[in-house]
Amino acid sequence: MFERFTKDARDVVRGAVSHAERTGAARVGAEHLLLALLDREGSRASFALTALGLGERREPVREALERARRRGGLTQAETDALAGLGIDVPEIVARVEETHGLGALSAEPSRPRWRGHRPFDRAAKDVLTGALRTATARGHRHIGDEHLLLALTARPGVPAEVLADHGVTHASVTRVLYGDGEAKAG
Repeated sequence: MFERFTKDARDVVRGAVSHAERTGAARVGAEHLLLALLDREGSRASFALTALGLGERREPVREALERARRRGGLTQAETDALAGLGIDVPEIVARVEETHGLGALSAEPSRPRWRGHRPFDRAAKDVLTGALRTATARGHRHIGDEHLLLALTARPGVPAEVLADHGVTHASVTRVLYGDGEAKAG
């Protein structure tokens, strides 16, 4: 599959690995793919993000991802649902961090890395597979960073929720990239 990735898409994957390494994550997650997409300039995905209003406002997206990481990866919807049951996630996070340090809920136990690289978690693998499906459905022979962005917005989870909170949805990205009425051959 990776041989079909464009240079931009490969750069996003490498950037995601770098983000995972910087945060000390044992695995590369979908949120790392989004962070790497936010770093891009001059690509189809960066064009779409800019057209949807995130050009100069990418920092709030990064901050929202950091808040979700500190909540142990819970989406805001999950946090709100727990609040409905009387569970105050922000209070739990504050207490745990008071005792164990900032970001304690986001820490993963380190495991030996036999092959010298960080594996991708299920969510990140699903995004990569979704990008392949998106490209194939459109009749594209390559997988670009725009396909990664579309796959991130189509998959439930923190990245899609954070993007939607900032006006970036699967429908809006599709509209910006391919227009409303364009056939799948785009």
